[in-house]
Parts: sequence; C-alpha cells; structure tokens
Amino acid sequence: MSKNLGIKTLDDVLVENKTVLVRVDFNSPIDPTTGKILDDSRIRMHAEKTIRELVNKKAKTVLMAHQGRKGSQDFVSLQEHAKVLSSILGLNVKFVDDIFGEKAKNAISNLSPGEVLLLENVRFWDGETKKAPAEEHAKSEMVRELAPLIDVYVVDAFAAAHRLHVSMVGFAPVVKEVAIGRVMEAELTALKKVREQPEHPCVYILGGAKAEDAADVAKAVLSQGIADTVLTGGLVANLFLYAKEINIGDVNIEVLAKKGFLDLLPKIKELLEEYGDNILLPQDLAVDIQGKRKDIPIEELPTEYLIKDIGEKTANDYGKIISTSKTVVMNGPMGIYEEEPFSIATRIMFEAMTKNGVFSLIGGGHTLAAAKKLGFIDKVSFVSSGGGALMEYLSKGKLPVIEELKKYGGK
Repeated sequence: MSKNLGIKTLDDVLVENKTVLVRVDFNSPIDPTTGKILDDSRIRMHAEKTIRELVNKKAKTVLMAHQGRKGSQDFVSLQEHAKVLSSILGLNVKFVDDIFGEKAKNAISNLSPGEVLLLENVRFWDGETKKAPAEEHAKSEMVRELAPLIDVYVVDAFAAAHRLHVSMVGFAPVVKEVAIGRVMEAELTALKKVREQPEHPCVYILGGAKAEDAADVAKAVLSQGIADTVLTGGLVANLFLYAKEINIGDVNIEVLAKKGFLDLLPKIKELLEEYGDNILLPQDLAVDIQGKRKDIPIEELPTEYLIKDIGEKTANDYGKIISTSKTVVMNGPMGIYEEEPFSIATRIMFEAMTKNGVFSLIGGGHTLAAAKKLGFIDKVSFVSSGGGALMEYLSKGKLPVIEELKKYGGK
C-alpha cells in the first residue's frame, strides 16, 4: 500500500490472468451531428497510464465508463470510444452494448489474458447516479451481477471522484482486491504536493466562472497557510471587485446576477475582510468596445462595456509574483481567451508559471482548453483531469470516493 496516499495502487496487486474491472473517465466532447469524439485526451491518458500496463501484465481488463448525462446531446454509446481506444493501444478493444446483463457477463467470462473489453455507457442504467456509501451500492443490481466475475477493482476516474456513484465505489466491499489506477495515483500525488506540502511562495490563481468554488478554495488555502497569495481573474475577479463595492457597470453586474453569483456577496465580503491582504484583485480591466480591446484602470469604473479580461498591467504584476514562486495552482482563465484580444492575461499567466523552478498545476475544462489553444499544455508541470473533483479536493483536502475506497483498499 502506498504510505503517502493511504490506498493500494497497481504496485500492490497481482493482475496476471485476473479479471480486473477498471472505472475510467472517458467522458469526452462529442460532435452532436456526427457523433465523433472531438478530443480524445482522457481516453489517451487512461490508455497510456493504466490500461497499457494491465495489458502488458496479462490482465483480463474490463472497462466501465460514462459519457454525458441523461438528456444531454453527448449522452451517447461508448462504441466510438472503443474504436478510439483500439487505435491508441494498437489492439482490438472489444465492445459490448450491455452493462451487466447476459451479453456483458458472457463477454467478461470469455476474455483472455491481455484482452480489453469496454462495457456500454454506465449511465444508461438509471441506478448509476444515485449517491450513497459503498456498502449500500454493493447491494445494487449491477454489483450483484458483475462482482462474482471480478477479481480486482481499480478506480482510475479522478474527474468523477467527488461523486459517490455505484461504479465509483460499489464494488469495493465485495471484490477481493481494491486499488487506484495510475491516473488517480498521479492526480493524488500532485495534489498532495500543492495542497499539503507546497513549496513556498505558493500562489493560487482563481479565474473563470466558478465563483462559489473559488471562494471556498481561497478560504481553505489561506486559512490553512497553504497559499501565500491568491490572484483573481475572470468573473471571479469581477465578483470580488463588486463585493468591495466597486461598481463594475450594469452590463457586468447583470452577467453576475444571471449566474446567481450575487447571493455569494456576503460570503466574499467576509472572505475579503479576513484575508484581503492575501487576495489580489485587478487594478485594471480590459473591455470590449466594438470588438476591440481597451484597458481601463478600475478608477474609471463603472463601464458600459463588457469586461472580457483583466488588464495588461495587472497581468504583468501577477506574472512577476508567479515567476518568483515555487508552487502555482491555476483554475480558470483570466478572460475570454477564445477571443484573441482577450487572451493576453491568460497567456501571461502561463508564460510566468512555465519558467524554470516553478511547479505548476492546472485544472478545469476551460483552463485546459486555454492551455491547449495558447500552446502551454505540454509546458506546465501537471495537468489535472478534474474540474469539480479538483476544486473539492483543493477546498476540503479529500474526496468522497477516495475516503470510501480507503476502507477497502487495505484488504
């Protein structure tokens, strides 16, 4: 068992000739017209870090994953995912359009060592998304049907580790061996480094539009002495400025109101009163005037134009702080990075955190998309696959799924 993580990894279990059920996260952006996968990053990550190792060790690998959620356009079969995975691994990944019925059980029973089988989208079964502890999920129909066929249960889906769903914890009480995969292991190791043992100075950059999560993370890392400084951008910065009674303009207040962020004002005012010296807000902002960028100091607020980025002066000030830090965590871009004039600040953040000597961790879908678009995805120290799971770990220091698995991962 990994002493650092408190849970077994693939180093602690024997998998040769054994049937190994792996809960992966293949949830990918899908083109609604063609059904094609637009970005195979998550599939590739699991393939290269965990699945290939199991194949090489001659395990009989059974994969369970979800795609989208009921009612969404990307709530589709995993048949295409199996084809993409086959291409990445260079072997024929079997697919069965069943989760725990006779077709699925027969396919599992007929697996040979070194073969890989992907089951159908686990969320096609309505019972999957019920939230409950492992003991309760172990009594579910899916676990009762599949558990007798499984020797080792491996949970590798970090991005879903904040959700106590059946496939994430349900097999733990009834399968002999329980462990985490290489993706989960890498995530937890990196997060431990930035949250429990960060090298100082430690800077957290909170941007994008997840204001409630940002407030919780800021309070947690500042109150526990994890971060020395929190830098704000995006809608998070706009909300924090407004909480300081700086009028950002009706058009921008309306954006905050539509997202329900105004309810957060009392919490953020309290946060700023307590930790204001450690939370840096923009001193200038970039607005969109007929498609063109104009930087204005906050003294010139309110503005009738949409704020789409933090100002270049603020970005450069932030960059100096980042480049002299030892640890940097970023969740959320600084502005509307998709529009070239308003990607400036986000680019400056990435440039600063990818200099020598800085351990940088980025997470969240928009942050990763920005890093890809601006050419920094391969330059940061660690790319987290989680959004909600990442923010929950950063704010609470633990994840529900991992806490449940720890009860059984030491068997």
